[in-house]
Amino acid sequence: SEKLYTASPGLVNGLQARTFGVWTLLSSVIRCLCAIDIRNRTLYHITLFTFFLALAHFLSEVFIYHTAALTIGVMAPLMVASFSILGMLIGLQYLEVEAQSQKRKKN
Repeated sequence: SEKLYTASPGLVNGLQARTFGVWTLLSSVIRCLCAIDIRNRTLYHITLFTFFLALAHFLSEVFIYHTAALTIGVMAPLMVASFSILGMLIGLQYLEVEAQSQKRKKN
């Protein structure tokens, strides 16, 4: 929290830092599970949602709440979330095509 919320560090307490840590752990577990089972459409959508949620969180902290400044500590997760969303949306098209081709093979 000390490296992220540099604009207003007084607004961040230990509980919020621990909650953010648990969120980070949970999202990393979801992302690892998706990497293991990339063809699981539900898990793929949940993983994509975690990146949208992270992007929204960091953008809101910078531009709405003004608790974070655009430092490398904030820019890194913004770039990771943005590029991951882009890559997953491209990958989602391949999952759709693959699902349709499997349906055709069954028929």
